[in-house]
Amino acid sequence: MVAGARDATAQEDAQCVRERAAMVETIKDYARSHTVVSGQQGFSERVLEAMGQTKRHLFIPERSCSIAYADMPVPIGRGQTISQPFIVALMTALAEVAPDHVVLEVGTGSGYQAAILAHLARKVCTIEIIPALAEAATKTLKDLGYDNVSVRLGDGYAGWPECGPFDAIVVTAALGEVPPPLIEQLKVGGRLVMPVGGYGTQHLTVVEKIAPEKTTTRAVAPVRFVPFTRSPSR
Repeated sequence: MVAGARDATAQEDAQCVRERAAMVETIKDYARSHTVVSGQQGFSERVLEAMGQTKRHLFIPERSCSIAYADMPVPIGRGQTISQPFIVALMTALAEVAPDHVVLEVGTGSGYQAAILAHLARKVCTIEIIPALAEAATKTLKDLGYDNVSVRLGDGYAGWPECGPFDAIVVTAALGEVPPPLIEQLKVGGRLVMPVGGYGTQHLTVVEKIAPEKTTTRAVAPVRFVPFTRSPSR
């Protein structure tokens, strides 16, 4: 029985490696055909390596390789989803994370985006408002050895001042405005990436902080994200 289980696990792991490699190739193809979105140079090798090294199937309830590595969003429970791989790669690339950076993520979900960021940054601070997701993500990230990620349960609108200031901020849920506290916690020269808009129209948006009281904003692409959740008292 033990040998049989090991063989099944080995087959699953081999399938996951193949599916993950195919996912990275799909991301490259998308980047080449959507240069207006991804830039003329496409995604950096650092971003592609992070996508290729992170075991996405361990961050979804089914833990299915064929589902996890398909280019589509996947439900993770509580009305939330894990974004399609290309969008995860795009948001990561737009954040321009460097090895010495401290990054804030708002909307931990299953922990997958935090894991991608953890491959690229010195430290990742991530906030999740849904207790069950925060607890599950904390366990998954810990079990997989992501010791440079801290998960906090709470309303991410106010950010995490004690963990910042931040070189980059990634928000994984849509809101009609960029939360001012997040801009305050962003370092000069830093970037904030988030979907901005309501149920009808959302655009993936990049905000760059070019001076203490000055930012620039550009819309990159139309997207569809779950709405930003606030605490009931807000």
